[in-house]
Order: sequence, then C-alpha cells, then structure tokens
Amino acid sequence: MGLINYPSRLLENAVNEFASLPGIGRKTALRLVMHLLSRNPDDVRRFGETIIKLRNEIKYCKKCHTISDEEICAICSDRLRDTTLLCVVESSQDVLAIENTRQYKGLYHVLGGIISPVDGIGPSSLNIDSLEKRIREGGITEIIFALSTTMEGDTTSYYLYKRLQKYNIKITTIARGVAIGDELEYTDEITLGRSIINRTPFVSPA
Repeated sequence: MGLINYPSRLLENAVNEFASLPGIGRKTALRLVMHLLSRNPDDVRRFGETIIKLRNEIKYCKKCHTISDEEICAICSDRLRDTTLLCVVESSQDVLAIENTRQYKGLYHVLGGIISPVDGIGPSSLNIDSLEKRIREGGITEIIFALSTTMEGDTTSYYLYKRLQKYNIKITTIARGVAIGDELEYTDEITLGRSIINRTPFVSPA
C-alpha cells in the first residue's frame, strides 16, 4: 500500500498521533481526524481538554492502585464491599472487566503488570510489596489470582503464591473458563463471571 500524500502537515501530524494508539491503523486514524474537523470547534476543544485533564489529574488509589478521581477509590471506600476478599489483577482494565460481571463484591489489588523477563519486568517493578503489606495488616482471608492465562500470568501467580503462602490464608485462582492465552480484559462478561464464582484453590506447579 502506497503512502498517503497529505495536503496538510497539520493533518498528517494529527493522523500520526491517532495511529500511535493501539488498534488504530492509518486509515482509521485519518477517518477520526476528518471527523474531528467536521465537528464544532467547541466540541473539538472540549475533546482535547478532556484528554489533557485526564492525563494531568488522574490519580491512582493509594490502597489498590487502580485509576481513581480521589486518593482512595470508590471501590475501596465502599463499606458494602467484602473486605475479606482480595482479587489480584494486572491492570485497571481488569478491574473494570470483573466489575462488569457483577459477580464479585470484594476488593482488588492492581499489580500494574505481570512478571515478564523479556520485557524487563521483574517483581520489583510491580505493586507486590504493597500487596504483602495489606495482607500483613490482617482482615483478608482469601486472595484470588485473576491474572491472564498466559505463561507470564502463570509465572506471576506462582511467584505470588510462593511469597504469600506463609500467611496461612486461602489462595485461589479463577476457573479455567478463561481460555489459556486469553487476556482478562477481552474475556466476555458471562465467562469471566463464572470463572470468578467457580474459582479453585491455587495449585503450585512445583
């Protein structure tokens, strides 16, 4: 496919920025930019200001590390949540995915990634120390590993299991209704919900 000859450098720069987003090809990027050009200038300005405000003002919950408007997120602040259950996930997207199932009423802990030596991500790069601190503080009776069913996800679960088993709490993992190799955030709500409900004790591979 030949390169597009843009009539405007401003247009080309905007397309390049949209095309840098995951899942957005250059044709889609051009279509989005042209759509913005057709919108009212006030709408476009509001769109841009919203993105800038998001980047500059977004917070991460001091307890669970998910995206939040406040120092402590709405889930951690909710007195109706079951504070004895703690679901360990990779990212805030996974929190959203599980919440959309409406099958889980406990709390979360966002690791901020998974162990991946190829990408230079080790245990020290993740929110594991704060996870262990929450367990030491007491009150948690079950940890649920809800990580992607990939090699990296399984490696992370095993590392956490070895590190946390000394606390004598129940450690479970989501049922394998989530296909091996699947990313949690892309799993359909019914399958993910059933995987949470039908979670099983974590079994060490070693």
